[in-house]
Amino acid sequence: MTYSIWGEQVPCLHPGDQENSPTLVPFFAEGSASKAAVIVCPGGGYHHRANHEGDPIACWLNSLGISAFVLHYRTAPYQHPVPLADAQRAIRFVRFHAKEWNLDKEKIGILGFSAGGHLAASVSTLSQLRTTDREDVIELESARPDLAVLCYPVISFLEHYHEGSMVNLLGENPSQELRMLLSCEQNVSTDTPQTFLWHTAADASVPVENSLSYAAALSKVNVPYEMHIFPHGRHGLGLASEDPVVGQWTNLCPSWLAQQRFC
Repeated sequence: MTYSIWGEQVPCLHPGDQENSPTLVPFFAEGSASKAAVIVCPGGGYHHRANHEGDPIACWLNSLGISAFVLHYRTAPYQHPVPLADAQRAIRFVRFHAKEWNLDKEKIGILGFSAGGHLAASVSTLSQLRTTDREDVIELESARPDLAVLCYPVISFLEHYHEGSMVNLLGENPSQELRMLLSCEQNVSTDTPQTFLWHTAADASVPVENSLSYAAALSKVNVPYEMHIFPHGRHGLGLASEDPVVGQWTNLCPSWLAQQRFC
């Protein structure tokens, strides 16, 4: 089962683009006491969505008693503000259906990897940004997540940035103004949700400075966060089940989620 978050067929930019249709794939947790839900944003440099950062993550969240929704947000050739609009809509969509799905609409989080982490951080800091002309009852819901989990996220398009993600999202030679707008560390405020971050210091694709800069921005405005930097490990590890050190994030994060009463 999938849910089309916009409620109708979204026009494609080119033929054969049906797989780039924005949808949510639900993974409901049986008998969840917390009634919490987390929207999962796989990475992929805004070029594609990495499978290992989607369904397996939702199943892991289910094992914690948390319902999950894998977001198939639109990627290249779609550019900003399309992915952000999809993420905002996904949060609103789940909130709108919360009672029907036996969820707590005040416990809707977001989790993202790499470029999906950028999307999760973007909706955490730009939930009020107008990204669509759509007006319906779903749009009346808040697009602000109640917490965020950012896994080796792309954060900045100013320093230490991942060029592929920036080009796919903003196009060739984006303006400084646009790069500033989509550099998440520039937009952290007291309204930004509490956040769990993890990264590896050895990440050669998305430098660890991305997570460090976001954590520094959160600290500056006293938004609670927890961050773990592992010394070794490549980019894109997902659950990191093959790495006994980095894989500890799947034990550390549930402890943090439990503190937020998500599980």
